[in-house]
Amino acid sequence: MKQRRKRQRRSVHMRWGVFGAVSSAIVAAIVVFFLDIPLYPALVIGLSLVLFLIYGFDKRRAMSGGGRVPEVVLHGLALAGGFAGGWAGRSVFRHKTRHTSFLVILLISTAVHAAFMIWIWGLSPR
Repeated sequence: MKQRRKRQRRSVHMRWGVFGAVSSAIVAAIVVFFLDIPLYPALVIGLSLVLFLIYGFDKRRAMSGGGRVPEVVLHGLALAGGFAGGWAGRSVFRHKTRHTSFLVILLISTAVHAAFMIWIWGLSPR
């Protein structure tokens, strides 16, 4: 019984992780193709949009008592580049606002991606 729960838990993590990655890649491809935006900002846009929608879905499930999105998936999408969607989801849906780990992950992700953008485009803060 213990192995079955562990396997089931992994499949939920895997399912949500794959959903987040694939849907973000699709949105990013659409943004690159139709809006002619470079790949990195398109990935950030795709991940942010998907994470925002997942925050809304998870909030609705939390209120109705349904199956939830694993926190590690939310953290992973934020760290991969969906930090803007995480901030927006926290604000709009008032979701995960009492969890310190979400605040820390979003702060770290924002700082890392801001530094990466500065490094990529050679911008120097003045």
